Amino acid sequence: MELISSAERNRLFERFHHDAFHLELRDDYSVPDEDDPFQRWLAGEETEHSYLAPWLSLVRQSTARGMTVRRVRVVSEPLTPYIQWEHTVTAANEGAGEDIRWLPRRLLPADAVFPFDGQDWWLFDDRLLAVGYFDQAGRVLGSQIIEDTDTVTQCARLRDRLWTLAVPHTEYAP
Repeated sequence: MELISSAERNRLFERFHHDAFHLELRDDYSVPDEDDPFQRWLAGEETEHSYLAPWLSLVRQSTARGMTVRRVRVVSEPLTPYIQWEHTVTAANEGAGEDIRWLPRRLLPADAVFPFDGQDWWLFDDRLLAVGYFDQAGRVLGSQIIEDTDTVTQCARLRDRLWTLAVPHTEYAP
């Protein structure tokens, strides 16, 4: 399987025009760029958001072009420390124009089928998937690009179903 880097995946935002949707299914997304801010937050310090600047810029550019950037975070409750921290910094994402919703695992439909063995994915304009893969330690390995119409349609249906069940960030109180 050929994987593209996170930077290459982010360049996909330049090729699409309507909607980018991310499904998150993990309870930890530790990445090197976030290690220091996360550890400072665990120590009780205020979170400084400079590590998010490239992402927030990409979201602002995308939404300025009229594109929606959305995500559903499927989470275990009680929240892991990482997801608690993520919840505290989500206002910065939303301030840049991203629409984020939370879905506790206990509210998942029993018949929901998650393709790709439960890996996260981005769906762009209902045409292209970027499926994320992680190593044993949870670090990002890269994304696989999938354009198969049946698979994309399956993911779009799942997106729509989960989006209606998920709670908007401003209403989710973990």
